[in-house]
Amino acid sequence: MRKLLIPAAVAALVMPFGVAVASADTGHHPSPKQDQRNTFTYALLLPVANNRVQGIGTATVVLHGHDAKITIHVRGLLDHAPHAMHIHVKGSGECPTTDDSRLHNGHLATSTTDGLRAYGAIGTSLTTTGDTSPNSALAIDRFPSAGTYTYSRTIQITDDVARQVRHDNAVVVVHGIDYNKNGKYDTVLGASELNPMLPQEATAPALCGPLH
Repeated sequence: MRKLLIPAAVAALVMPFGVAVASADTGHHPSPKQDQRNTFTYALLLPVANNRVQGIGTATVVLHGHDAKITIHVRGLLDHAPHAMHIHVKGSGECPTTDDSRLHNGHLATSTTDGLRAYGAIGTSLTTTGDTSPNSALAIDRFPSAGTYTYSRTIQITDDVARQVRHDNAVVVVHGIDYNKNGKYDTVLGASELNPMLPQEATAPALCGPLH
């Protein structure tokens, strides 16, 4: 599957972070002043309002400085389809509600940008390999492609994202919905506002949970 990077239309999601976040593979090293406390955070991942999702999941992030061991368990999403996952930060530290939904191609649903007020911009892309910066937000060939899966990876995150996790202002979001229950991503909700080459179903938030 072709790697798709973020177009200009999604700049609002990633601009607060500027440069790419180094992954565990890049040799990035913590700064001397960084917080070295061990911090355990947990999120119950529940269906996003009005997106007709019946799945559920959990996420844990264990932090020591920049090192983050991330474990995510998901079940009940669309099978044989990529599910992008991110840590979002600097919103209100919450998940979208029905008040955040709006009409997409005539259907009431919640898109990724509809939820920005609640969960904020992308801080880290939870890819399976390689780069974990916001630049990999739509690298759909490097996310899990199953309806039920376990993700486990230790990566390095920025000071900024680590700070938000430690201060309860970080939210895990899993994307990809089957709004009309036909077993595939299609254009029932129109094209994604993040990348018009993708259907809205492919990028809409499916599961969401604040880290505490």
